[in-house]
Amino acid sequence: MMDYETIPADEFGRALHGIGVNLVCRDVVAMAAFLRDVLGLAVHRLGADFAIVTHGQMVMQLHSDATYGAHPLLGLLPENPPRGAGAQIYLFGLDPDAAVARAAPDMVLEAPADKPHGLREATILAPDGYAFSPARAV
Repeated sequence: MMDYETIPADEFGRALHGIGVNLVCRDVVAMAAFLRDVLGLAVHRLGADFAIVTHGQMVMQLHSDATYGAHPLLGLLPENPPRGAGAQIYLFGLDPDAAVARAAPDMVLEAPADKPHGLREATILAPDGYAFSPARAV
């Protein structure tokens, strides 16, 4: 297992596989706190400009605007929130009722409900406007 706290950046990059999720955030620390405190995800190497977030074997990265200075995506980000409109990130195996109970009421877009596709899920808006859906099998 990779030690996310100490692995050098180049080694970390080479070890990534599958689908990667990078979220560009106005405030990495606030987004990391939301992911940790509301959704129960593990946060590693937290700093003002970068964090590694894990959910099981899934790895997500949080980047500040400053880290995207030369990236063409930065110019496409809206000045006014929400930034993540249209992106919904499912976190399978998480209890949606527990996550909603920990979330600020105004951040809950969709209360926990059993869906016809066999999942109980909710949708919670993160600080930068990304929609996270904790979901578990019914």
